[in-house]
Amino acid sequence: MSAMSALTSDSATPANAGTSPVATVLSAPAFSPLYQQIKALMLQSLQSGEWKPSSAIPSEMDLAARFKVSQGTVRKAIDELAAENLLVRRQGKGTFVATHAEHQVQYRFLKLFPDDGDPSSEGPAQRRIVDCKRSRASTEVARALAIRAGDAVLQVRRVLSFATVPTILEDIWLPATPFKGLTAERLTDYDGPMYALFETEFGVRMVRAEEKIRAVLPDAQQCALLKTKPTTPLLSVERIAYTYNDAPMEVRRGLYLTERHYYRNALN
Repeated sequence: MSAMSALTSDSATPANAGTSPVATVLSAPAFSPLYQQIKALMLQSLQSGEWKPSSAIPSEMDLAARFKVSQGTVRKAIDELAAENLLVRRQGKGTFVATHAEHQVQYRFLKLFPDDGDPSSEGPAQRRIVDCKRSRASTEVARALAIRAGDAVLQVRRVLSFATVPTILEDIWLPATPFKGLTAERLTDYDGPMYALFETEFGVRMVRAEEKIRAVLPDAQQCALLKTKPTTPLLSVERIAYTYNDAPMEVRRGLYLTERHYYRNALN
């Protein structure tokens, strides 16, 4: 069934009433369910910045009229986007674009917890930017970011401490063009999570990530930054973070000291 015929079956609008926006979703297969096509259109609005982080999106009724589909179809698309943490429903207020600046989601990608299980017991992480410089992408980094080897990247190194104890050492690589103007000073001065800075200052929202985890031993420089011994095992977390449409925007390699913490991941 084509996107146009699927639309006709869902809407009371006559087939000759004009072309629906759904029919223009070239990235969606013609056989995909209609709500998936609506979801793709809504993702386009998120990616283009039409609906900005923390702002309300149009009502289900307005979206149904815009896309010429039923409210039930729109609701199903919104349900999926909410399940993927891209939208947030607020009882009696509407549906909003999720943001990393919100307290309940700002540490969604940080899975390290103190042994007592209460993140609030330590307070927010203290951040120290060790370095922020422009460099050339290695073959490995370029492959992860879907760019060419030798392309310009920004390389950031920072240490996160909890209760004044250095706990996480992170090396981060970002494609240079989307993050033009990012400096160590901006990273230091921003009072909030790094992903919230990317979102508000550079228009880049990280929506999902993939991680590889292994145990490693630190080298001499890593020992000095984390104030630990070379025989201390560390948890190495290698992450690729993606924005909309699965575009990779960050490579992050973190070394986690787990003497007082553990890594927790909830599996659904």
